Amino acid sequence: MNLFSTHTEGHLVKRIGWLRAAVLGANDGIVSTASLIVGVASASSAQNEILIAGIAGIAAGAMSMAAGEYVSVSSQSDTEKADLAREKKELEETPEAELQELKHIYMERGLDEPLALQVATQLMQKDALGAHARDELGISEFTTARPLQAAFTSAITFTVGALLPLLTAVLVPGSLLIPAVSVASLVFLGTLGALGAKVGGASLLIGAARVTFWGALAMALTAGIGALFGTTL
Repeated sequence: MNLFSTHTEGHLVKRIGWLRAAVLGANDGIVSTASLIVGVASASSAQNEILIAGIAGIAAGAMSMAAGEYVSVSSQSDTEKADLAREKKELEETPEAELQELKHIYMERGLDEPLALQVATQLMQKDALGAHARDELGISEFTTARPLQAAFTSAITFTVGALLPLLTAVLVPGSLLIPAVSVASLVFLGTLGALGAKVGGASLLIGAARVTFWGALAMALTAGIGALFGTTL
């Protein structure tokens, strides 16, 4: 039995496109909504005004995340398409130069010249543009920009993340709102960081710590601003 015919690997890099957008969306949803609630509450506003601000923040944030991700990833996609179009033209006009270019890439990676030429020749015979996209431009099926996937993933995870501090604000009395939302949000952020690290194959502790740190800093800053304006008003 051929060992390679039965061996399959689930590489973590396959998740990079949607995982980045998901973690970014959920993190931003928790941090921005919790910070907004804590900041408004620090200004001594009524609880219904705090909840309205939170709901408005979720709607605006989800749309902003979707639009931002779509625009930024679309720019990446446009750049990739432009590079591929130029590479395709070069392959049509100067195929020998492109073959030598690919050969030198493989030589830099450790192959001797005859083997590098053989590999480059065979790969270009099968899929010249694919070989140059992967080995010259660094574009692969795992890293190709997907604007719609990024937009929907970020919007959905932002909404889910933002609902967590908002529900906390709904369930606790007004006197406990700030500490309850702050503590609960830090727990949510730590869990998100650990989960993202787990899915991505990284350290759970480091993933949880870095997300929690920046979330705590954001909430502390907005609470300070809210208290400052609440006092002066």
